[in-house]
Amino acid sequence: QVQLVESGGGLVEGGGSLRLSCAASGLSFSNYRMGWFRQAPGKEREFVARISATTSLTYYADSVKGRFTISRDNAKNTVYLQMNDLKPEDTAVYSCAAGSNSRAPSTTPTAWTYWGQGTRVTVSS
Repeated sequence: QVQLVESGGGLVEGGGSLRLSCAASGLSFSNYRMGWFRQAPGKEREFVARISATTSLTYYADSVKGRFTISRDNAKNTVYLQMNDLKPEDTAVYSCAAGSNSRAPSTTPTAWTYWGQGTRVTVSS
């Protein structure tokens, strides 16, 4: 019944920007930590960013720090990922995830509870 649906992916040139959205339903959205992960072809899924449930505290992977911004709108049950200065190495399927606030924050995919299907981002050189 819980559903996370990503949107906003597409093809963009290097140096460009893209804004991803993840709409959540079937859960008490404001009580969940939200995060973004990505998986490039032939590689393991990796952590990108997360935002806390209570104070909207954010944390980013070093590879995207200063370029990406995660935010949430609890009234819309939606989490966003603003991606600026995109690079070809950012090319991947981006998935959003929801994590229980009863567990410690994590960058490990297995520590998160619910997942969306993902949206593809392709950055050309």
